[in-house]
Amino acid sequence: MFSKLHNSCWLIALLLIAACQPTPQPMTATAKSDPGQPAQPEWAKNAVLYQCNIRQFSPEGNLSGVQQQLPRLKALGIDVLWLMPVHPIGQERRKGSLGSPYSVRDYRAVNPDYGNLDDMKLLVRSAHELGIRVILDWVPNHTSWDAVWKSEHPEYYSRYNGDFTVPLNERGEPITDWSDVCDLDYNNPGLRRAMIETMQFWLRDVDIDGFRVDMAGLVPNDFWQEARPALDSVKTTFMLAEWQDEPAHFRSAFNANYGWKWKDVTKDVAAGRQNASSLDTLLRFLDDFYPEGYYQLYFTQNHDENSHNGTESELYGPSADAFNVLAFTWQGIPMLYNGQEDKLNKRLAFFEKDPIEWGEYARTPFYQKLIALRHTNQAVWPGKDGGKLVKIPTNNDDAIYAFFREKNGDKALVVLNLSKVSTAFSLRVPEEARGAYTDLFGSSTVQATAEMDMRLDPWEYMVLTNK
Repeated sequence: MFSKLHNSCWLIALLLIAACQPTPQPMTATAKSDPGQPAQPEWAKNAVLYQCNIRQFSPEGNLSGVQQQLPRLKALGIDVLWLMPVHPIGQERRKGSLGSPYSVRDYRAVNPDYGNLDDMKLLVRSAHELGIRVILDWVPNHTSWDAVWKSEHPEYYSRYNGDFTVPLNERGEPITDWSDVCDLDYNNPGLRRAMIETMQFWLRDVDIDGFRVDMAGLVPNDFWQEARPALDSVKTTFMLAEWQDEPAHFRSAFNANYGWKWKDVTKDVAAGRQNASSLDTLLRFLDDFYPEGYYQLYFTQNHDENSHNGTESELYGPSADAFNVLAFTWQGIPMLYNGQEDKLNKRLAFFEKDPIEWGEYARTPFYQKLIALRHTNQAVWPGKDGGKLVKIPTNNDDAIYAFFREKNGDKALVVLNLSKVSTAFSLRVPEEARGAYTDLFGSSTVQATAEMDMRLDPWEYMVLTNK
């Protein structure tokens, strides 16, 4: 589902910006968390996520079709498989012939088009045997109009002018284009208990590792504060919020949130509506808005972007590789949408069957290099677990974006030409960033000196690592 970006703080930020694979850890491993912040699994520190649109991922369009490709995903290097909703889809007010996966009819069942609960358990078990974690797309804000809960517990649902209603936005107004789903009411204690118990079921009985929570900010934050200890009582849970407007999520339940603003800014830079220095403005805003050490998810494609806004080529054109490099090295958690490793070049239908046309997986070597860097170099890990991002000044910061990160002796130096013209520039390297590096996408050793005169072609990049 789409995240809504109308809060005044983000509008102000937008105006400001416009103006200017190691051996898998044990499945139960838990990292220490800061006081007041939820615990996180140890493996989250250098994880790469992979979003799987089950309906379109294989010709079969089911869980078995995903399971068959697990060895390939392991070879790609991904750590976390994010499955779009696996539940049965409502019939009433359904969109298209197959409906939206986000119109959930029964939270405790599996869509029969995908298989059954045993198939789901087998997929999770097979992924775990390969060291891949599995997180489930969770839709807590609304259900289908013919959901099991709606017939058994109508008191769980919101009323608007006395009637059941489509989801309500932050201002309590109906979101009219979400006509296929019905809003849940978190003022009801019974709903809260049922939702928590159902999430625990998937953690305990199916052994998933966490949740990507759809429209997390439309559910009251005090619910998440209540839910998180109950989920962790089953296992330390990875929680990703599809929301960016609530810093308190990092204190209540969530380990990471969506970098929607990063996505918007990078698309603007690719289109020439903003320039490289806009990333500085964005970083300052994020660092001020969120608690220290926050994690965000960065991506150039996901199901919403691909189906509704455009393919990576349509949205980023020749700049796509540069922004994927940035997603893997900036300061967050990188994510791939299924098909990116094969240069997915079509918008996948959202309400119909429209399988990915797999080819030779042409972009796999590119992503394998970036994923290997994430696994071995602590400097590019996210938030509190990675190195602080230090901007490297140049004499052309509107076109060139350069930065340095260091953590526990690991170093990474990244230089990108975020413009459509070949650019000559001088790089003024701080003392702590000088020294010998290996070029991730070349075979040479590069000596970073105090001042370096360079030229990069349009959208060209250089990633230097000392590991």
